[in-house]
Formats: sequence, C-alpha cells, structure tokens
Amino acid sequence: MSINTAIAENNSHWYAIRTHFNQETRAETNLRAWNVESFFPKIKERRRNEFSGAISFLTKPFFPRYLFAKFEVDRFLHKVWFTRGVQSVVNCGGSPSVVDEEIIAFLQTRTNSDGFVQLREDFKPGDKVVMKNGVLENLVGLFERETNDSERVMVLLETINYQGHVIVERDALRKVAN
Repeated sequence: MSINTAIAENNSHWYAIRTHFNQETRAETNLRAWNVESFFPKIKERRRNEFSGAISFLTKPFFPRYLFAKFEVDRFLHKVWFTRGVQSVVNCGGSPSVVDEEIIAFLQTRTNSDGFVQLREDFKPGDKVVMKNGVLENLVGLFERETNDSERVMVLLETINYQGHVIVERDALRKVAN
C-alpha cells in the first residue's frame, strides 16, 4: 500500500446517497464501477397470498431511495453526484454530511451475507415470550423451538387452568425482559 493510498483511505468517509425512485440497485452497481465502496441494506418483506395462502418474500430497501457510499470527497464527489441512479449526496449547508462509522458498522453487523438486514428477534429455548396479537394476545409463555417451517415456532403457554403447546408465527412473539 502506497502512502497516497493510505492517506486517501484516511480521508474516506461514509455518506448517505439519495437515489432516483426505485434506482437504489442501479446506483449501487454504478458506484461500484467507480470503485466506490457502497452499502445498500435491504429487507425481505413476507407476503401471504390472500387466495392461496402461499408465503412469498419481496425484497425492499431498508431505507427507500437511500444507500451509503464511502469515498474521499475531494476525489470522488463529482463522480458520485453524477452517477446514474444517484439524485444527490445528502448535505448540510452545501457540504456532504458524513455518516458516523459506528452507524454503518452497526447496520453491517445486522446484515447477513445476502445483504438483508435481520430485524427479527432471535429466541433461545426457555426464553420468556408474550403474544403480540391475535386471540392469544398478551399471553405469556416459554419459547421451545422452531418448526420445520422457519416462520413458525412452538411455545409452551401456561395459564391458570391450562398448560399446552401452540405453534404460532414467529412475528407474533416478542421477548419479555427477565
């Protein structure tokens, strides 16, 4: 690594990039073509077909119309600004606003290898959980295990006169602080 490369890396910062409508992927691809490091967090939104009940997943941006790019402003701002798919670089008072390195690092730790941000809670056997909605709303139980269908889990519910297992959607639960 040359001294100039080391200096350039020290002057590189993360910036929020506003894209044109539905052009986040295009902007990211074009930024990478300029050798600009970029980070485009996405989420999988679960959908249930109202007629067949089949579950499918839709890929959506975690921050619609935004992505992040790390570059040296003096060398790359003009290129980034005029990259296809990019509408602007988020700025304050005419100069690009730096996004804190810790924010990007936090998002990256929550992102899997496919680029999807993991939002759901991880449950371990024995975790105390509460039902968030439905006919069992506010009932407390213990998380037991995931089922073969990764979207459903088994919970042991304990009420005054009943103790039993139920299989529910993972999204219907939240962890209770001990």
